[in-house]
Amino acid sequence: MLSWSQSRSMANILSNSWIQKRRPYWDRLASLVAAADQSRLRGLSRAQLRELALLYRQTASDLSTLRQDRTSGALAAQVNQLMARAHHIIYSSRKSSWRNLWIFFRDTYPVVFRSQFRFTLAATLMMLGAAVLAAGFSVANPHFAYSILGPGVMSSVERHEMWTRSLVTVAPQAASGIMTNNITVSILAFAGGLLFGFGSVYLMFTNGLMLGAVAVVCQQAGMSIPLWSFVAAHGSLELPAIAIAGGGGLRIGYGMLFPGNYRWKDSVALAGREAVRLVSAIVPMLIVAGSLEGFLSPSDAPVWVKFGVGAILFTALNVWLFRPVRRVV
Repeated sequence: MLSWSQSRSMANILSNSWIQKRRPYWDRLASLVAAADQSRLRGLSRAQLRELALLYRQTASDLSTLRQDRTSGALAAQVNQLMARAHHIIYSSRKSSWRNLWIFFRDTYPVVFRSQFRFTLAATLMMLGAAVLAAGFSVANPHFAYSILGPGVMSSVERHEMWTRSLVTVAPQAASGIMTNNITVSILAFAGGLLFGFGSVYLMFTNGLMLGAVAVVCQQAGMSIPLWSFVAAHGSLELPAIAIAGGGGLRIGYGMLFPGNYRWKDSVALAGREAVRLVSAIVPMLIVAGSLEGFLSPSDAPVWVKFGVGAILFTALNVWLFRPVRRVV
């Protein structure tokens, strides 16, 4: 049987062994904290940020253990100081929400978009396919275009007038209404995924039908340039935004219909997270598009200006989404 002195000696040996085992983790946390202090987190990769958070939680547990040992007071004070520095870095960085938002849109979102590109591409092809079908039916049967576009648009075209002229006189109110309408359409295209994706398919198809029908009607009336000069500026962002929203809905529907190796609820939860990240950028796009549709598109600005703005915006959109991103923070 061990004596008291022998038991106490054995406890100290075990305590020293535990400390030596944990010390490399504290040293690693200290090095990450030092690097973060120097670069304000910009010098840390995404993996290093995750490691910093994990080490912080582990060291918090270690500090609790150290505080229970009266002989480790000095060491506990050192670890507590390290924890305070790590806490400041982790939680003060959360306050820089604007910077984090900028980093997300600059670096993270293009990666998110490309990882889900097949769904956005599918939504785009649905819309374009429906436009081609509507164009063919409208050429073969003029009554088809009337049933799609309604009497208001058709009567304007028959008078060789753009139905959008009235937007010029109420531009601020029109821009606000257009933004609200476009965001509503996009939300519906996204939420349509909850109907196993069929709601999103329906909205992509109907949008394509209207686009194809109005293209043929305006072409037959000799109004192609007024139509496309009206669409060019805001459409360069509005149509991709609606396609992205539809892609988000298709991602949800795919997760519901094809869970694969996941349990159904886990597949739906994963699809929902990925879809939300995919559509997170469309609101700024629609705000810019709505402003252009309310002010520039229906204005008397030269045609080349409208097409030029559309070309610049569409080029910038593709550069943003498809440019190489070396590191995602």
